[in-house]
Amino acid sequence: MRAAILVEGVSDQAALRALALRRGRDLPAEGIEVVAMDGATNAARYLHDYGPAGCGVLLAGLFDEAEERFFRLGLERAGFDPGPKTEDLEELGFFVCRADLEDELIRAVGADEVLRLVVAEGEERSFRTLQRQPAMRDKSLVHQLRRMMGGRTGGKERWARLLVETVPLEQVPYPLDAVLAQLA
Repeated sequence: MRAAILVEGVSDQAALRALALRRGRDLPAEGIEVVAMDGATNAARYLHDYGPAGCGVLLAGLFDEAEERFFRLGLERAGFDPGPKTEDLEELGFFVCRADLEDELIRAVGADEVLRLVVAEGEERSFRTLQRQPAMRDKSLVHQLRRMMGGRTGGKERWARLLVETVPLEQVPYPLDAVLAQLA
């Protein structure tokens, strides 16, 4: 392995692997591993293990907006200078999803198109039930779709892959393309 892309979980991992295939890239053949860390709170450990004090491979990463502090702290502990701004993290190859991966993908595909995909996947009844719940009634369609994707075991991974396979390549969210380009 010559490089690692550190991601929070299996949904990010599935999305990047699917996008790499769509872009004609074979990450394992390139010596690039997409590493799911089982949560951003583990960033410091993985950055240490894969960084200069560990394996010493080239690093990149993808994280949700709310988890930036864990990556920033992990980078500092691993001997990197992450700087004070999010853009400084990009210079090190670490990119933020606003607000999270699912939000990025839903906005890129379009909420109405995602809803059509929900129907095509046989999930309309379940989704309509979710929409009728008191806590969901006043939420936006994007919020409801994000909630549905994370509501079942394996759901985020499944939907991340489906949305990456659906999004037009010219509309792929910036952080996904940028993190793959970092290790091109």
